[in-house]
Amino acid sequence: MSPFDTPIERRGTDSIKWGKYAGRDILPLWVADMDFAAPPAVLAALHRRVEQGVFGYGHPWPALEESVLTHLINEYGWAIEREWIVWLPGLVSGLNIACRAIDGEVLTATPVYPPFLSAPRFSDRVLNRADLTQRDGHWQWDMEALAAATTSATRLFLLCHPHNPVGRCWNRTELQALADFAEQRDLIVCSDEIHCGLILDTDKRHIPFASLSPAAAKRSITLLAPSKTFNIPGLGSAFAVIPDAALRRRFLRAMDGIVPHVNVLGLAACEAAYRDCTDWHRELLAYLAGNRDRVAATVAACRGVAMSPVEATYLAWIDVRGLGLQNPAGHFEAHGLGLSDGSDFGATGWLRLNFGCPRATLDEALRRFSAACQAA
Repeated sequence: MSPFDTPIERRGTDSIKWGKYAGRDILPLWVADMDFAAPPAVLAALHRRVEQGVFGYGHPWPALEESVLTHLINEYGWAIEREWIVWLPGLVSGLNIACRAIDGEVLTATPVYPPFLSAPRFSDRVLNRADLTQRDGHWQWDMEALAAATTSATRLFLLCHPHNPVGRCWNRTELQALADFAEQRDLIVCSDEIHCGLILDTDKRHIPFASLSPAAAKRSITLLAPSKTFNIPGLGSAFAVIPDAALRRRFLRAMDGIVPHVNVLGLAACEAAYRDCTDWHRELLAYLAGNRDRVAATVAACRGVAMSPVEATYLAWIDVRGLGLQNPAGHFEAHGLGLSDGSDFGATGWLRLNFGCPRATLDEALRRFSAACQAA
């Protein structure tokens, strides 16, 4: 039996995911946190830190920084300098800081993780949007649409890589096309790579945008965190990698006075996650790939719904427009299944399903999914 099969009771706890439907028989497969315990090495590191008993102000230490550098070179062949790292209390903070730091209009492609759509607004920035396209059942960039959405005032491109919610692991050719596009239009690229440790296809590999070339690195802000891969988002530990010193200073100035330090437990968890969890991570990816295949088989067997292959993340992006529902999320909730509404991602008629849960939970959720489709 896999350790990921072990159910953990989250009802009646501090869980936002499970608390949303408190008192109702609705399985929550919406917000992107998994129902798995954190890796044993992370739990052990947290226990050691708690046993010290003092929780004063803290800062990153050399062994933590070394764990980040070693992780990035071992996993992605990306060599960075420790001074390029800017620690953050969360990746969403990084998106908002980037919008504050870079003057001008913002460009992104939809559907996309909702903070990509809200961060420019919070910074009083104009947001220009292009749509991703589907060709031969796969999500791809529409470079003509991207160009049409770019104005002379556009200065910042928000990139989701790997992509939430469509599940693409962008390949080198696709990334180079984006890098060339940014070079031609003099755009800073803020690349959200929080799902980089969740590549489910064994024939694919995450390529950091900034690793493409020195030119790409110079115009890049890469946002990273152990939170999704190791299921520790509640510990609030993330960081930006910004190779260009001038751009890094702009980012740091935008943080001044409003962004708190990372909490010490988050830092301790980050070091252990990157240094001591290789075997756990390998087992997680195999388990999630199995869950992904279960979801894909269920969707393929239901009329009126469809999904593209999920190469990365633990999120399935499902087209339910064929069911003709006025309120897709509400319909599935009425059948005991809580999913993310596609309208929040800029795509009405779609739903996002989080399959990062024990198989018994997923199998019951998929039974309810099928029943909801039949009832539509």
